[in-house]
Amino acid sequence: MESEGGSAEAPGGGRRVLVVGGGIAGLGAAERLCRHPAFRQLRVLEATARAGGRIRSERRFGGVVEVGAHWIHGPSRGNPVFQLAAQHGLLPESALSEENQRVELGGHVGLPSAAYTSSGARVSLQLVADMADLFYGLLDRTREFLHVAETPVPSVGEFLKKEIGQQVAEWTEDEETQRLKLAILNAFFHLECCVSGTHSMDLVALGPFGEYAMLPGLDCTLPGGYEGLPSCLLASLPEDTVVFNKPVKTIHWNGAFRDEALPRETFPVLVECEDGGCFPAHHVILTVPLGFLKEHLDTFFQPPLPPEKADVIRRMGFGTNNKIFLEFAEPFWEPDCQFIQVVWEDTSPLEPAAAPQDAWLQKLIGFLVLPAFESSHVLCGFIAGRESEFMETLSDEEVLVSLTRALRRMTGNPQLPAPRSLLRSCWHSDPYTRGSYSYVAVGSSGDDVDKLAEPLPAGGVDAQPQVLFAGEATHRTFYSTTHGALLSGWREAERLIGLQTRPKL
Repeated sequence: MESEGGSAEAPGGGRRVLVVGGGIAGLGAAERLCRHPAFRQLRVLEATARAGGRIRSERRFGGVVEVGAHWIHGPSRGNPVFQLAAQHGLLPESALSEENQRVELGGHVGLPSAAYTSSGARVSLQLVADMADLFYGLLDRTREFLHVAETPVPSVGEFLKKEIGQQVAEWTEDEETQRLKLAILNAFFHLECCVSGTHSMDLVALGPFGEYAMLPGLDCTLPGGYEGLPSCLLASLPEDTVVFNKPVKTIHWNGAFRDEALPRETFPVLVECEDGGCFPAHHVILTVPLGFLKEHLDTFFQPPLPPEKADVIRRMGFGTNNKIFLEFAEPFWEPDCQFIQVVWEDTSPLEPAAAPQDAWLQKLIGFLVLPAFESSHVLCGFIAGRESEFMETLSDEEVLVSLTRALRRMTGNPQLPAPRSLLRSCWHSDPYTRGSYSYVAVGSSGDDVDKLAEPLPAGGVDAQPQVLFAGEATHRTFYSTTHGALLSGWREAERLIGLQTRPKL
């Protein structure tokens, strides 16, 4: 195996560190390590041609759209992504106001500006608000089970459905109204699947669900694109720190590897890349998505991970949430409309869903109205789970035809012009992500998140960590977020820095 370690020792010595993955966790770790004199030998190995990972902005439709991370959730003083974006001048004045930072959303998504049934009827926004109160009231109650010894049911979905079933038994409206209320509730279940990055809330563990922490602040976007944030981090690194198009094949650890440039030194870790290049190192910070780890668990580590670590990776949840952007020459929605909800008739959270390939479109929750671009108007649809993954197997034309048909039915306008172009994310098909973000699945717990974050080899505070783990899935209370990812990168950087500042006995 060819070594690409390069000049190993910086003036005055130092530790050789490799960061695998150029997302915000990896860039955050690298930026912090670069400030310390002991870590001048630092490389970031990024599998693709771009930095940012699941932050991905694209210039399309005459503006910028977010194919990956969309909002800064909880933009306030406790959010490091918000602070970093503010520091680099990436935020609008409105997002920086004290008033915005004090807003408490409780993690709940705002209500739609308009709601349509799938056959074209307008849905009363008051009825939608009533069902939202019921759904989110029950969702808030899940926090009651955070520290109990045993939950009444294993999953969030089962708890919600059990409680809703009891409510339905007391409804007195006519059958048609009751069916509509259940269809609206089903839409909120699908919305929560998008938020949680899961196929079904039946897969999300009830006990740990309340451990996810919500920060205050009115969710905000970055007008110039979220990718501006990783770009700023990238610019702060020494030139050539990041090596692009360098996918890693295997991490060899707990060994004694040599570099020809330093014949008298051995390194405990060797990172072998797909192109045959090899990088010996003292430490590796691994920031790849949990979906990638799940797929490559049996081949990515040599020797294999300890069974307890591998079991954690298998137990934890990682799902898909995709976006579908539709460009129109003229809007068919009202000027102040922000979100259009689709209520799929004759669906119910209390009944089994159709197979994803038979009714994939019914998982679509609706459309976010993006700020108008100079010459186009864009809707952004959201769809999660296995239906979302099935959507990735279809052609752009098939998706466009299906959505055009659905929009014409929904609006009651058979002459509604078809969107003039389409863009969609395909996070499950992406070989280096294999999905969108993590959740705490039935059978796993917050302790598993902490175990995933523990370095190898295990051995307590005195062990020299060889492989360190970062990324959103390793943050116990902020998993699935960019701020959780950034904090995890900083955490592992500080772990290595702490080794240098520890008093020698």
